[in-house]
Amino acid sequence: MLTGRFITAERAMQIGLANRVVPHAELRKEAEAFAEDMLHATPLGLRLTKDGLNQAVDAGGLEAAMAIEDRNQILTSTDPNFAEGIAAFFEKRKPNYS
Repeated sequence: MLTGRFITAERAMQIGLANRVVPHAELRKEAEAFAEDMLHATPLGLRLTKDGLNQAVDAGGLEAAMAIEDRNQILTSTDPNFAEGIAAFFEKRKPNYS
C-alpha cells in the first residue's frame, strides 16, 4: 500500500486488508449477506462505529481515540435500542430496533 504497487485479492487477504475473497459471480450475494449481518446491530451503533473509525484516523493519539470510543459507548448504552438488544439476547430472539 505504501509503495504504490498493486496487490492481488489473495495477498490483500493474507495481510489483513480484506477479510474475504469471492469470485465475481458471487460478489452481490456476499455483499447482501454482509449488509444483512450489519442489520443485526442498532442503527445508532452502526453510525457511531463509522464515525468513531473516521475520527480515530485523525485522533492525536491513543488517549484521544479511547475518549471517542468511551463517548460512543456511553451514547449507545443510553439508546432505547440498547435495552431491546439485551432483552432479545436473553429471550433468544432477533431484536426489533426502532
